[in-house]
Amino acid sequence: MDLSDLTHLLRHLLRQRRQVVVLLLLGIILPWSAFLKAASEIREGEGFPGDQAFLRWLHAHATPPLDALNLLLTRVGGPQVMAVVTLLIAGFLFWRRSYHQAWFFSWAVGGAMVINLLAKALLGRVRPALWVSLAPETTPSFPSGHAMGSAAVVLALGLILVHSPRRWLLWLPGALFVLGVGISRMYLGVHYPSDVLAGWIASVGWVTSVYLLFNRSTLLR
Repeated sequence: MDLSDLTHLLRHLLRQRRQVVVLLLLGIILPWSAFLKAASEIREGEGFPGDQAFLRWLHAHATPPLDALNLLLTRVGGPQVMAVVTLLIAGFLFWRRSYHQAWFFSWAVGGAMVINLLAKALLGRVRPALWVSLAPETTPSFPSGHAMGSAAVVLALGLILVHSPRRWLLWLPGALFVLGVGISRMYLGVHYPSDVLAGWIASVGWVTSVYLLFNRSTLLR
C-alpha cells in the first residue's frame, strides 16, 4: 500500500466512521499515551515542573471556609462514597433491566478503581509533605484515586445519558464536581497536580475504551 492508498483509506474512515475515529484518538490514544508518559517519568523518579509551586500557591491562599469546603469535597469524592454511589447506580440499572448499561457502568468504574490501585502499587510515588495536611494520607500518590474515581463515575454516567435531552443537567454539575474533588486533593496537600491530572486522563482513557467495547456494534454500523 503506497501513501496515496493510505491517505484514501484514512479519508474513507473519517467519512464513514468519524465518531469512532474521534473516540479512538481523543478518548483512548491521547489519554493513554499521556498517562503512560507521566507514569514513565514517575517511575524514573523525575518530578514535574510546577508541582510543588502550585501546591504552595494553593496553601498560601488557604482560609477556614476553604478548609471546610475542600474537606467536604474530598470526603464526598472519596473511594468509599464513590463505591456506594457506583453500587446504587449499577443496582438501579440492573433493577430496571438495563443490563447493557449496568454492566458498562460497573466495568467502567470498577476497572478504573482497579487500575488506580495497580498503578499506585507499581509506581509507589511518595505523597507531598510540604505542610501538615488536614486529611493526611499514607498510601502512594500517583495517580489520584479521588480524581480517577469521581471522573470515572461522572464520565460513565454521562455516556449512558449522552442521548438524553437533559444530559447537561449531569454534565455541567458533574464536571464541576470532578474539578472540585481534584482541586481539594491539591489544596489539602496530599496530591501533586500531576497526580490529579493523571487520574483524570486515565479515567477518560479507560471509560472511553470500555464504552467503545460495549457499543462497538452500534458505532461501527
